[in-house]
Order: sequence, then structure tokens, then C-alpha cells
Amino acid sequence: MINPGNSIRWGILACGKIARKFADDLAFVTDAQLTAVASRDIHRAEEFASHYPGSTAFGSYEEMLSSGLIDVVYVASPHGLHHAHTLLCLEAGIPVLCEKAFAVNGRQVAEMIQKAQEKNLFLMEALWTRFHPSVAKVLDIIESGKIGQIRHVAADFGFKAEYDVESRLFNPVLTGGSLMDIGIYPLFIAKLLLGQPKTLLATGTMAPTGVDMNCSIATSYESGATATLFSTLAAQTDTTCAIYGSQGKILMHSRFHETFGITLTLENGDVEEFECERKGWGYSYEAEAVQADLRAGQLENKWMTHQFSQELMGLLDEIRKQIGLVYPNE
Repeated sequence: MINPGNSIRWGILACGKIARKFADDLAFVTDAQLTAVASRDIHRAEEFASHYPGSTAFGSYEEMLSSGLIDVVYVASPHGLHHAHTLLCLEAGIPVLCEKAFAVNGRQVAEMIQKAQEKNLFLMEALWTRFHPSVAKVLDIIESGKIGQIRHVAADFGFKAEYDVESRLFNPVLTGGSLMDIGIYPLFIAKLLLGQPKTLLATGTMAPTGVDMNCSIATSYESGATATLFSTLAAQTDTTCAIYGSQGKILMHSRFHETFGITLTLENGDVEEFECERKGWGYSYEAEAVQADLRAGQLENKWMTHQFSQELMGLLDEIRKQIGLVYPNE
């Protein structure tokens, strides 16, 4: 548990684009300090740290973890390295916020959770959308009963990516493909709103490297609801989420996973627009949740539980099985 009078000192493991966004957004978090960053390339770490006064650069992850400078670490490496890097941090006695997708498969996630429990340390998947004010607003509207019972959820996420066999999006060694990178968002919102599916059918088309270019998913639920979910690296899609109820509809505007706006349309024709706060890039909300849990001595977050992450990864495993997507580092 963190001393209530102390700031929480963050370390960042891996210095890519998403790490920069997270580091920027720590400025919005009360009592948060970025005190250390680590890369396998010291020059990259030093360049990163130069943008954040008070942070120390390290040329190895182990050096940062043993430095005594951090209370919690944000793991921002590629998907395929999350398992190894999370275990490295936990073995060093440091709580972890690990970027989504949590790992490559369910076995790895189970090992990460088990290690956190063994070490009595906090661990959470950094699925930032769960903590956005827009999602809280959607859940409030559904809870109010205004749209009645959810009958169907339709969500998509797609953009046109330049094909590069070495890029993280298309390289199987880096756990590439649309599903693990962006398809996780439609899958997440359907799971959040409808729970675990009763049936799941998936189909995909593959890039020459063997990762999925397109992935389409259809699910059904015990409630009678259904969902259609889609991701692609081949085209720009609307990237919206429509929640159809028996008495109305909620539309999460593009890009729904980080949206600034929601439209509520009722069956009587009434329309209501909601503006949603999003500070900075939108990563501060999950950091605030982690800090609150660390101060309270919690080992997992009530909104992004270990079970939720395990079940979500189980769905990703099943989808990959159905579309024939296998990674060499499993």
C-alpha cells in the first residue's frame, strides 16, 4: 500500500508511441510522477525521458525495476512480449499495468495472474476504454432502462494500414493482425454490455504473413441478444458502436473506444446528444484507477478484473482458432 502522503512513482517499460501518450496523460493524474523509463536502447530511453523532467532513463528493464525509483510500472511493449515483461516486473516486486491485449493467449494470462497472486501484487490489463466517461455514460443510460432490453450490438474498428511485413501490424512474431490490435475493442464492448457469449462464429481473411487482415465475428447470448463485430487493416470503417434496445438505440460516435459523443434515440423519436469528457489522449482515467487501487491495497480492479481479462483472452483464443491464426511465439 502506498503512503497516502506520497506521490505514486511510475515507470514505463518500452518507449514506443503508446508509451508517449500514456506519459503525456500522467500530467492529468493527481499525485502521479513519471520517474523512470526503460528501453533496450539507452539512446531511445534518454530521448523519451528528455520530454519528461524528473524521469530517469535506463538501458535495461532490469535496471529500472531494481532502481528503487518506481512504485508501479506500465508495460507498453508489443503484445507478444507482455507475458515475459509482466512476469519480469512481478518477480521484481513491482505492481503492473499491462497494455492490451494482455498477452498472446489464455495460458499466458493465467500465468501472469497466478504470479501476481503469489507475489501479492496488483495487476491490471490496460484496456483504457473501460475507464472512459463515455463508457460510464453508456452504462448509465442502459441501467436507466431508457432503451429497454439490449437486442443487438454492432461495433467495428478499421483503418487502412500500409502493408509492411516487418511492422507490428503484419509481423506474426510481433503478434500482428487486426484482431489483437483493434478487434479487441468491439469484442470488449460486446462482452462488457452482454457478458460471455453463448455462441461465437468467426471468419477472417489473412495477409501474406499469415496474420488476419479482416476479422468478422457473430455472437449470441443467453439473454437473446446478438452482436456483430468487425475489424480490418484494409479499409477505413466508421469505427462506431450501435447498441440497439427494445425501446431505443445508443450510438457511440467514431472512434467509439475513445469517443467524445453519444447519441440516444428513443422509439418515440426523441433524440438526445451527450458530450463526453476525454482529457488528453484518454489514458489518465485508467492510471487514476490504478493509483486508487494501489492506495487502497487492492490486488485487482473491480471494473477490469482478472476474470474479465481471462475471459476476454479466452474469446480471442477461440476466434483465432476458428480463423486459423497461430503465432510462432505461443
